Amino acid sequence: MSIVKVREYLKAFGADGRILEFPVSSATVELAATALGTSPARIAKTLSFRVKDGVILVVLAGDAKTDNRKYRETFGEKARMLDREEAETLVGHAVGGVCPFAVNDGVKVYLDVSLKRFATVYPAAGSANSAIELTPAELETFSRAAGWVDVGKLPGEAE
Repeated sequence: MSIVKVREYLKAFGADGRILEFPVSSATVELAATALGTSPARIAKTLSFRVKDGVILVVLAGDAKTDNRKYRETFGEKARMLDREEAETLVGHAVGGVCPFAVNDGVKVYLDVSLKRFATVYPAAGSANSAIELTPAELETFSRAAGWVDVGKLPGEAE
């Protein structure tokens, strides 16, 4: 089970005991926000993309969408999300619990600047009913992020 891998992974940071588990699903931004009693924007959603060199994860604020132009400028190619089966096989987590922790070797993690608006955010923790509250700096450290990117578009922003 993925949450077991994540719990073991987070032990290295002394954060394994901070994982929150819910009696309800937190598999979507809206469900996670409801389970946590927070705004959807503070949910750190992890999206998985295929790139020429393999797979990357981009973690964005829950209210942000991927801006295709910014994505192409940043990564040099069109955004191509993995499907459900590919995500579990190539990333190591099933859709609904995809997170930037304990991912398969070779998967790079990028954090979108949309997350920096918040003191803390809530990424999933490897299952469809879990999360962990982290500061953006902790998220960067714990995910071993390759860096911060600006590929998101917030509600109301022009194309």
